[in-house]
Amino acid sequence: MRRVDFQTCLIVGAGPGLSASLTRCFARAGMKVALGARRPEKLTALCGETGAQAFACDAASRDQVCSLFDAVESAMGSPDVVVYNAGARVRGLFDELDPSAVEASLAQTAMGGFFVAHRAVRTMLRRKSGAILFTGASASVKGYARSAPFAMGKFALRGLAQSMARELAPKGIHVAHFVIDGAIGSSVEPDASDDEDSMLDPDAIAATYLHVLQQPRSAWTWEVELRPWRESF
Repeated sequence: MRRVDFQTCLIVGAGPGLSASLTRCFARAGMKVALGARRPEKLTALCGETGAQAFACDAASRDQVCSLFDAVESAMGSPDVVVYNAGARVRGLFDELDPSAVEASLAQTAMGGFFVAHRAVRTMLRRKSGAILFTGASASVKGYARSAPFAMGKFALRGLAQSMARELAPKGIHVAHFVIDGAIGSSVEPDASDDEDSMLDPDAIAATYLHVLQQPRSAWTWEVELRPWRESF
């Protein structure tokens, strides 16, 4: 594995799935990893395994996001890679949706992404380098029935990433959005179906994130779509 030039990564919205695979992958590549989560106590084992440090943060709160960055900078230095992996899903018939729940979903999925990116960019601009990676979904490009809130949030996050990429790439900041089209498997709950390739392998996804970080500036991508080979699209 080729080591990356980046020193410190912050993953916001960390949990036991994709974030855990990203943590292991980035740690092996030589990065120090900070994890922001609403319940950081759930990450104790992962931190012990990888040397990562966990911090409490609700990404939907601007104040908590600012406090998270202050804490990470004090403990590990300013992150030069930031991954936004937080989101909230609300399902239901459109006329039966709870507007308060929809508002909370949008705050977590979209506004949280803005708060985190906005705080990260101010430091990266001074260095004229950095990378911000957003975890999207198939809902980023197509709205499914009974899933309007998730589509709203993921469409917004994709638009944010695209706009940022166009503005910030010439300033040395690599912004990329990942469309995760399909269910992500888990080492805790392995795929029980007859088709072992029916779900995305989180370690394979993490390897793609790392590959994007390793891209030369002459060939940056702003978006990658990933899906199991049996997934329709």
